[in-house]
Amino acid sequence: MSFNGNEGGVITLTEGAKLTANYRNAHPGNPNLVLGSFMGIKQINKILEQPGCVGIRTYYGLTDRGVKQIVMVGVNADENDLYEGVILDLTHLCPPNCSVQNPLNSAL
Repeated sequence: MSFNGNEGGVITLTEGAKLTANYRNAHPGNPNLVLGSFMGIKQINKILEQPGCVGIRTYYGLTDRGVKQIVMVGVNADENDLYEGVILDLTHLCPPNCSVQNPLNSAL
C-alpha cells in the first residue's frame, strides 16, 4: 500500500468529544495531564512544502521532565518518514494554552 494524501478523515464533534473524553477519563486526577498541543500553520507548512511530502506523521514523546509532546515529520507516498528533513516539536501545550471550555477539552 502507498499513501496518496487522502488518508485520515473528518469526524463529528460527538466522535471527537468521545475520543478526548476517553483520554481524560483514562488519567483521572492527573493535574499535569496534557490535553492537546498547538503548532502554527507556518511551521506545519515547513513540513508540507518538502518535495515528495504527502502528509504528516505524529509521534508521541516525553521531555526529560516527563511532559508529553508531539513530534511531527513529513511522510512520502511510500509511507516513509522524511526524517532527514523538517521535524517539528516545541508545540504550545494545553494547559496552559487551551481554548475556552468546549466538548473537546472538558466535560460540559
